[in-house]
Amino acid sequence: MSAKCPMWYRKLYSKMKICRFRKDGEIGQGIVEGGEILVCDENLDKTLEVFRINETELLPPASPSKIVCVGRNYADHAKELGNDVPVEPLLFLKAPSALIGHNDAIVIPSQSGQVEHEGELAVVIGQTCKNISDDEEVLKYILGYTCLNDVTARDVQRNDVQFTRGKSFDTFCPIGPFIETELDVSDIRVTTRVNGEVKQNGRTSQMVFPVEFLIRYISKMMTLNKGDIIATGTPSGVSRLRSGDVCEIEIEGLGILSNPVE
Repeated sequence: MSAKCPMWYRKLYSKMKICRFRKDGEIGQGIVEGGEILVCDENLDKTLEVFRINETELLPPASPSKIVCVGRNYADHAKELGNDVPVEPLLFLKAPSALIGHNDAIVIPSQSGQVEHEGELAVVIGQTCKNISDDEEVLKYILGYTCLNDVTARDVQRNDVQFTRGKSFDTFCPIGPFIETELDVSDIRVTTRVNGEVKQNGRTSQMVFPVEFLIRYISKMMTLNKGDIIATGTPSGVSRLRSGDVCEIEIEGLGILSNPVE
């Protein structure tokens, strides 16, 4: 691998699109420019080694110690499931083993007859944080943003009351394809399509609790580590997924996360 580019060159690329990938059995990360990946070390210092994206297998762009999810953070979604809007964020955890990447298959488990999509904006933490004060800048702790599908076995969730099992089956957390490091997420569109048909169509401005509030709130309960993911909730319009479907999550400024269902 070639030597690192000088720091002045890296600063020109403070706005980056980050990916993780596998090539020839080895896992790496890089910056996406056009159809190419510029391979980086763990500190995102650019190197001169370059791969074509179609020469690699894209992986989930983050490798979290935990996935923190926010339930019922869009009033219309809470209403469609017959729930009240929470007075404070409703948090649950999704198992990191549920992670899959762009184009990987969502597998419907035998334990469920009602698996549904939930398209969401995901926040990726860039550095460890704990007990962020109300007057402290939150953005410095954010690496960037990506698309996430909080796939849910709705019947299992209802039967269990709590969310862990219904949210954590293997393949139930598609994420990607890339992390965008700079984006104003205060009012962007979140759309879910199944086989090309729009099912969910909301805006992040409809969140009950916005991104910066959520990060402060969560940090006062648990340490957030580099790479951790916060899934910020889903708009109304969730629907059932069936074998043979293709589910797409498109978020304005972030691109499209696409996954077949089997």
